[in-house]
Amino acid sequence: MKLAEEGLLLRIYVGESDRWHDRLLYEALVLRAREMGLAGATVLRGVAGFGASSRIHTAKLLRLSEDLPVVIEIADEAERIERFLPVLDEMITEGLVTLERVRVILYRHRPHPGKR
Repeated sequence: MKLAEEGLLLRIYVGESDRWHDRLLYEALVLRAREMGLAGATVLRGVAGFGASSRIHTAKLLRLSEDLPVVIEIADEAERIERFLPVLDEMITEGLVTLERVRVILYRHRPHPGKR
């Protein structure tokens, strides 16, 4: 897949324990992004944070939070990201979604072994 030089970066901030039906929300979002043919997604687990509720979520040595902040980042062409936005509206009941323009410098993968 080749990406255009100009694209969008979608950031989705949710809680680690948030759910969509029978699975974790961040997993469901990544799977849906893959099904819709987006270029890729990365899930980052935060060590501390708070959101609209102002409740602190933190990973401490003696008390591990079960609801740490999670950020899902997806960079792709604007058209593909725009098609994904209604999915977010359907699936996210609590969280934050941001969108910003990005310049794609490099996007490549290693060929599978045995393929040329």
